[in-house]
Amino acid sequence: MEVLNNYQRKKLDESNDQEFYSDPKFVYHLDANFRDYLSNVYKNEISDYSTVLDLMSSWDSYLPKEKKYKKVIGHGLNKQELERNKIFDTYWIQNFNLNQEIPLDNESVDYCLMVAAWQYLQYPENLTKEIARILSNQGKFIIAFSNRAFWHKAPNIWTTSNEEERVEYVRKVLITNGFNEPKIIKKFNQPVLNILNFLNKDPFYCLIAIKE
Repeated sequence: MEVLNNYQRKKLDESNDQEFYSDPKFVYHLDANFRDYLSNVYKNEISDYSTVLDLMSSWDSYLPKEKKYKKVIGHGLNKQELERNKIFDTYWIQNFNLNQEIPLDNESVDYCLMVAAWQYLQYPENLTKEIARILSNQGKFIIAFSNRAFWHKAPNIWTTSNEEERVEYVRKVLITNGFNEPKIIKKFNQPVLNILNFLNKDPFYCLIAIKE
């Protein structure tokens, strides 16, 4: 079911996303607190010997090293970043704003992850339906994001919303396209005072949805 209108799908920079990601970005887009908290969520939510798909990923997946995985599949837009991600058994490159069909079999994945990436989707409804298709029975879709983005690459639905509205938007897409009511985690770290100023820590938002 469609949630967005045409205006909400538009973004400031409509050029092909693959051009923007053609150079690798070997940096962390989220702070250490966020990354540690996300790894802990994965530790609690992901069962050993599962097949995990990390969508719109890069050179680090934040998956806990102590877990045993049956298979970890990666997807993204930059080959060099995906090559450096040593947890992947295999990966592929695809621009989901041009084609939302995922080249995997029905019910072939147990967990689907998406970190700091939903904010770039222009057709999240189609992609969510595809994720529901490839997830196994009771499979989980774990979506995490903060308040950062490459704003010129984020559609209007994201740039014109506040943080609570973004959570509700993601929730609405999930429950209208193949998923049960998600569990929602919000974590706000207190800013840290250093010699020069307050350092704000990244807020943590996570939706964990089980396939209908």
